[in-house]
Formats: sequence, structure tokens, C-alpha cells
Amino acid sequence: MQSHNLTVFGLELSFKAQTDPDHLKRACLLLEERFSRLSQAGGHLSKEKLLAYLALALAADLLHLQDEKQEASRRIEELLVKIEGNAE
Repeated sequence: MQSHNLTVFGLELSFKAQTDPDHLKRACLLLEERFSRLSQAGGHLSKEKLLAYLALALAADLLHLQDEKQEASRRIEELLVKIEGNAE
């Protein structure tokens, strides 16, 4: 496992993970960008609430992408069945 040292929201994080460092940097940039947008829209909210909204938005995005992936897999499976049926 590789050691990583990152700063996110002003917090120094050190951890070990088998993750591409560039991927982690992109993830940090995404977090910072989304947090910035949220804090501009809800400037009166506490940092904790903004982070909770950020986590909720990211979780919703993840669920949406998982649903899309599942639907794409189902559609591919249907097409494979059709292709195999036509090949016979």
C-alpha cells in the first residue's frame, strides 16, 4: 500500500491506500469545487451542514451512476441475448 498525504478543507490527511495519487488529487479538487459552490449558495450555513449536504449530493450522484450502470448492463445483456438468438 502507498502512503498518501493530502490537504482537504484545510485538514491534513495521511493514510495508506492502493489508490492512484492522481485520482486522489482529482477527488480533492472535486470536493473543493463542490464545497465552494455549496458555500456560495448557502453562505449562512455552518461548515458541518455544508459538508453534510456535500456528502448527500455525492451519495446521490453515486447512486444515480450505479443505477445507470445497472441499466446499461441489463441492456447489454438483452442485446447479447438477441445477438446470440440471431446467430443460431
